Amino acid sequence: MILDDIVQVKKLELRKAKDVRKFVDLKAKARNAAPLKPFELRKPGAVSIIAEVKRASPVKGVFKADLDPADQAIKYREGGAAAISVLTDEQFFKGSVDDLRAARNAAGIPILRKDFVIDEYQLYEARVMLADAALLIVRILDRAQLRDYIALAKEELKLATLVEVHTEKELEIALDARATVIGINNRDLDTFKVTLETTARLRQIIPADRIVVSESGISKREDIVLLQNMKVDAALIGEELVKAPDPTAKIKELRGA
Repeated sequence: MILDDIVQVKKLELRKAKDVRKFVDLKAKARNAAPLKPFELRKPGAVSIIAEVKRASPVKGVFKADLDPADQAIKYREGGAAAISVLTDEQFFKGSVDDLRAARNAAGIPILRKDFVIDEYQLYEARVMLADAALLIVRILDRAQLRDYIALAKEELKLATLVEVHTEKELEIALDARATVIGINNRDLDTFKVTLETTARLRQIIPADRIVVSESGISKREDIVLLQNMKVDAALIGEELVKAPDPTAKIKELRGA
């Protein structure tokens, strides 16, 4: 399975990263990092858009070979995106830390680092690169890791976390770990089938005080209206926006603006 391959590569990357920059040095840099922007997604009567800078995927290949993350981020902001997600995985998604920094410097709105976190080192990395939030995927973490990483991000790093789930079991684990922002991935990572029914099903069992983000399979205004009726707070959209001839207009269309 692709996710297993990604995790194995992350383990190798982490070993190399820790040789280049010792953990103690990374922690010191994180302590002195500039303040972050609030990762605010709940807007009454609307579904916020988290627009993604995504060069490629391991399943669909390259989306846009000449993607300029800074230019893309500006277009997203001008369309009314509430936040920007940036893939920083290099091997599978062709992203980079440079992409995140470019998007952050250009856009001036909250940035989510989207990568495959399996070690607290990566959360400190996110803090140093001035990401305002980091993705945590329940499927690749055990209960103790998830709980500890959420607490570390919130209490020490002042970093928001988007905790991704796909099943009822994963949702139960996320809630038990005190996740406050829950991302529902509509894509089954085993079959790659995508359906908004996943959001519809899981949304019903998420407490009202949690922020809910629907991920994958969102491409048109009707999808956003459907999510709004489900009382979903935000939608994370990548491929559709990267491929759009006019990302600004596409976001406005999705928002009904």
